[in-house]
Amino acid sequence: MKSILVIEDEQRISAFISKGLTAAGFSPQTAADGLTGRDLALTGDFALVILDIGLPGLDGFSVLSQLRERRPELPVLVLTARDNPDDTIYALESGAVDYMIKPFRFAELLARVRLRLKESPQEQAVTELIRNEVRIDLLKRQVWVNDRLVELSARELSLAEILLRNRGNVLSREQLLSHVWGFDFDPGSNVVDVYIGYLRKKLGSDFVTTVRGFGYRVD
Repeated sequence: MKSILVIEDEQRISAFISKGLTAAGFSPQTAADGLTGRDLALTGDFALVILDIGLPGLDGFSVLSQLRERRPELPVLVLTARDNPDDTIYALESGAVDYMIKPFRFAELLARVRLRLKESPQEQAVTELIRNEVRIDLLKRQVWVNDRLVELSARELSLAEILLRNRGNVLSREQLLSHVWGFDFDPGSNVVDVYIGYLRKKLGSDFVTTVRGFGYRVD
């Protein structure tokens, strides 16, 4: 399991990213200020760093500069509310491998993380997710039940995919909200339960198991 360091001082955003990365099969660790984040990045065994710019203690550009000097092989993805083109250019010229502006959708962040990590050939070779009679073609973005093509909306498909990728594990409503609906989700919403109902109607009533008080699981 690849470990990712999230250096972000806004607790809500940090928790949102961490829960999404965990659901996607990564092992995240967090730091809430620049000095702590820098020290962890220099000493820890991380595959990638997600770095905010506006940090207390030591700003993100300084952290990035020191990491490039002492750990040039460690990829750093800058994530910030600053949308000034000069900041983007400066971050990339300082060694960041990518730059994302807040607010953001977790699905896009995850896609960029996976791209930068250059996943192993075995991981890249996964083009289908299968559970009993349900098959998701990840390349064509199609879902089949037995030999019947089932039409799913983009969010229904994303929900089915994250559940299948984590089969056997219980995913909380908050994890599913953050992954499928993005950063600005309403934690009090029942939209996950509604969409779970949609999946059961389209993919079979036994596709998802409700773990009462915890969330949902594909067995």
